[in-house]
Amino acid sequence: APLQDNMANPKEKTPMCLVNELARFNRIQPQYKLLNERGPAHAKMFTVQLTLGEQTWEAEGSSIKKAQHAAASKALNETTLPKPTPRPPKNNVNNNPGSITPTVELNGLAMKRGEPAIYRPLDPKPIPNYRANYNFRGMYNQRYHCPVPKIFYVQLTVGNSEFFGEGKTRQAARHNAAMKALQALQNEPIPEKLPQNGEAGKETEEDKDANKSEISVVFEIALKRNIPVSFEVIKESGPPHMKSFVTRVTVGEFTAEGEGNSKKLSKKRAAMSVLQELKKLPPLPVIEKPKLYFKKRPKTILKTGPEYGQGMNPISRLAQIQQAKKEKEPEYVLLSERGMPRRREFVMQVKVGNEITTGTGPNKKIAKRNAAEAMLLQLGYKASTPLQDQTEKLGENKSWNGQNVGFPEPTSNTPKGILHLSPDVYQEMEASRNKSAPGTTVSYLSSKEMSQTSSSFFSISPTTNSTATIARELLMNGTSPTAEAIGLKGISPASPCPAVQPSKQLEYLARIQGFQVHYSDRQNGKECMTCLTLSPVQMTFQGIGSSIEASHDQ
Repeated sequence: APLQDNMANPKEKTPMCLVNELARFNRIQPQYKLLNERGPAHAKMFTVQLTLGEQTWEAEGSSIKKAQHAAASKALNETTLPKPTPRPPKNNVNNNPGSITPTVELNGLAMKRGEPAIYRPLDPKPIPNYRANYNFRGMYNQRYHCPVPKIFYVQLTVGNSEFFGEGKTRQAARHNAAMKALQALQNEPIPEKLPQNGEAGKETEEDKDANKSEISVVFEIALKRNIPVSFEVIKESGPPHMKSFVTRVTVGEFTAEGEGNSKKLSKKRAAMSVLQELKKLPPLPVIEKPKLYFKKRPKTILKTGPEYGQGMNPISRLAQIQQAKKEKEPEYVLLSERGMPRRREFVMQVKVGNEITTGTGPNKKIAKRNAAEAMLLQLGYKASTPLQDQTEKLGENKSWNGQNVGFPEPTSNTPKGILHLSPDVYQEMEASRNKSAPGTTVSYLSSKEMSQTSSSFFSISPTTNSTATIARELLMNGTSPTAEAIGLKGISPASPCPAVQPSKQLEYLARIQGFQVHYSDRQNGKECMTCLTLSPVQMTFQGIGSSIEASHDQ
């Protein structure tokens, strides 16, 4: 047990250390030898032999080091060699239990007394009649020249009492001064009341200045009084190893100089000199700083009335309304996607709180817009755009050469299968036909002339004259008075126009107008799909039928 205690306590010497001291005192050499090693790998036991002079001891342990310590402790108890006299324990310099330094103990006492402990470092005192010999000759004198040790001095102020300490280091000098202060202040009573407010304020300012360097205090005073400060090294003399500097400080009208063996020291002494003049200045008047009042920024409240944002996009409008209400933003979900590949229809759902609406459209964007518009109407807001604008936008068709022209819906005035072209498109087709046949002369007619029945323009047989007239009237005006007259006369509607297939009518119009018709057929099971392309006018149409002729007509 005592062996383990000695090994666990690092401050006490181990048995091996004591054996080494014993061997050193008797001028012999201790020898440790491993004799045996037994047991499994996880529980080894080692036997070590210690030889000290003519005596030997053996001991076991779970490690070689423990076995050595056990043999050493056995040798210390059984050896007959003379033992060295034990050294006296070192006296605690501070005499404080728990290794509390005098500075820490003094700080606690000063806090109880209400008097801060202020340390001021003092310059080392010059040694009298000491002249350094710089004329060493030879390495012997330089090697065995003993330099004078440097001693530090500290001034300690606690309340109205002053104490001085010295030591080989600055910290040792502080400890020395603190010990002297503790011996003097421990038996004194603690003062009951602090001085008055004004005096206390002055003292605290002085204490604060005492903890700062003189250069910092000069700059602070100059900053408070708005006075410029400048330090300048005006003189530098002496050999390189013993330089002497003179620094001049200028603070407004005051000037002072300081000298030292470094620029820092000369600057500090110059600041100390000018501080004596600055402290004579009258105190500054106390000016109360006005309190700063910050105007609170008014919250921008968005008025979301029924007519708010009518000209906006319904999606953005609905989102802004929810933000103004400080509610959750709308949630959009795609419900379904239906229809043919070229005629898709998307259904989008929007949820705002407990309200749910849906919107449909040919793409997701329009479906989302329609769903937002429906939600706005359900929440009590007016429509985003007037109904007239919506109908105009829906009724808009792109130009004749646009790529998005799809399946034109037949109007009530135009029979199914008749292509209705505007006069400007007709004139362009005539120009393209003129280019294709430059040798032939074509007389261009106005719309009024074309509306008149002229058999000379269409060189066709009399039997098909009424059919050509009806086609020309439908082409230019969309209505056919000739067909209506024939119907009034009681002629059977099956002849002549309805009997003609739409594909044949389109070929007839293409031959007259000068454009080309191209069919591309594809068989898909029992159905036949046809893609019809017009040129030079870039227009494309599709048709589906049970046969090629039916798909052509469609």
